[in-house]
Amino acid sequence: MTRMLTDPHSVPAELRPYLAELVRRTRTVCGSHLVSVVAVGSVALGDYRHGRSDTDVTVVVDASLPGRALPDLAAALAHPALPCPAAGLELVVYDEDFVARPADGAGYLLDLNTGPLLPERVSLDPAESPAFWYVIDRSVAHQAGRALYGRPARETIAEPARADVLTAIRASVREHSTGEGHLADNRVLNGCRSVRYCRTGHWTAKRRAAHAVAASEPRFRPLLEAALRSYERPSRTAASALPADEVRAFLAWVAESVAASL
Repeated sequence: MTRMLTDPHSVPAELRPYLAELVRRTRTVCGSHLVSVVAVGSVALGDYRHGRSDTDVTVVVDASLPGRALPDLAAALAHPALPCPAAGLELVVYDEDFVARPADGAGYLLDLNTGPLLPERVSLDPAESPAFWYVIDRSVAHQAGRALYGRPARETIAEPARADVLTAIRASVREHSTGEGHLADNRVLNGCRSVRYCRTGHWTAKRRAAHAVAASEPRFRPLLEAALRSYERPSRTAASALPADEVRAFLAWVAESVAASL
């Protein structure tokens, strides 16, 4: 694989060859229309755990990218055509004009989920998806995104309005409260990250957020410590079960904390 990352040392060593090849294939498909490739999520926040974390990537292209390039890009990056070493790849492609302004919608051109532990998904229609995940990801990208290719994230991706981010966080907490499709430890740690954003206006890695909330909210400390121990296990399949009633009570408190910030 050809090494083409802007700053290879800004991403974990386990991902460098993979992300270099992802950038190479994205450049091949998008050509001169490619503006930026940015690592977001756990890589951006310095909390990637190999075997447990997904790799989150945002791609920005100009408005003249031919529509036929999008399914071609999805095919070029899909696992196992490009074997993903992480639990999965969550990649979103945006038009540069859309992400240059604060927005509260999903707004993507392509949403690709692929990888050994992710259900395969290719969407070309943002109406198919709830907007809140994309608002949160763009906020993380603006604050902490690591450029793998092209222009820096802060120059390319606008910070959504705080009210829109809080509304998105509220929707994400509501989804995590159902428990469907999410591991219990991740639901709890995402709740901690949401609380930290509400308190500080900045995105924090999940584990650092959990330590901060545990220090300020001792009643939840045993649950948060259990979630951290589970999250630090080597794979998703090794995650521990957490007491369902305690998880529900914690997420109800998170929801109240977010609502108080609106």
